[in-house]
Amino acid sequence: MPELKDIATQIRRDIVRMVHAVQSGHPGGSLGCTEYFTALFFKVMQHQPVPFEMDGKGQDLFFLSNGHISPVYYSALARSGYFPTAELATFRKINSRLQGHPTTHEHLPGVRVASGSLGQGMSVALGAALTKKLNKDPRIVFSLHGDGELQEGQNWEAIMFAAHHKVDNLISTIDYNGQQIDGPTDKVMSLGDLGAKFTAFGWKVMHMNGNDMDEVVATLEKAKTETGKGQPIVILMKTAMGKGVDFMEGSHEWHGIAPNDEQLAKALAQLPETLGDY
Repeated sequence: MPELKDIATQIRRDIVRMVHAVQSGHPGGSLGCTEYFTALFFKVMQHQPVPFEMDGKGQDLFFLSNGHISPVYYSALARSGYFPTAELATFRKINSRLQGHPTTHEHLPGVRVASGSLGQGMSVALGAALTKKLNKDPRIVFSLHGDGELQEGQNWEAIMFAAHHKVDNLISTIDYNGQQIDGPTDKVMSLGDLGAKFTAFGWKVMHMNGNDMDEVVATLEKAKTETGKGQPIVILMKTAMGKGVDFMEGSHEWHGIAPNDEQLAKALAQLPETLGDY
């Protein structure tokens, strides 16, 4: 567990440095989901970074729906061995494989679907999960979604479909930070009782504090034991946007803006270098 926490700290350093370098990107949600990505890529998932195989047969798969939090995704991929960490320095630059939203035509190892248009990731994850069932592949599909995304109708069609077809090799997590680009989700469009909604739609509902590494690992491992029981699984993950950087934490204002030089220095002072900067 101390090793995972050190990895998470380094990933947070990567996030703020990447976004600062090009004065563009989305640090808030990336920082909030760092424990989740660290637990998934370094502990929970059975995956093979090298050689990267697009179809992922015999491996657990991950799909990022809220693609704007690409900084945390790219850092987790690089730090877990999918591509050299030095490439993180190319984030959002011309001809980079690390575009602002993950895409597939750059052939970046680890990325299996483009995810810039919100609300589509659930459908993609379902397709992959059903394919594994058809192929008699026992591995699991994981997906991550923003809470603001759930204001889009396609999600609920997919959620209904998943329960009807008993897609029980899927573990979807909702980053339930209560913030979106225009403000708190309760003010933009209230999501109501998400747990009750997913239960009514036929899903197994779990909850976790997404910024507590012990709880994230334990909950994801518990969710794996609930697969194969006829229900898709959703984890409502409470996080703080901007977690780990005190002046960013809990504010929607850091959804999509970059820190200046002074703010970067202040952020890095709170995040000690643990694995070595790229």
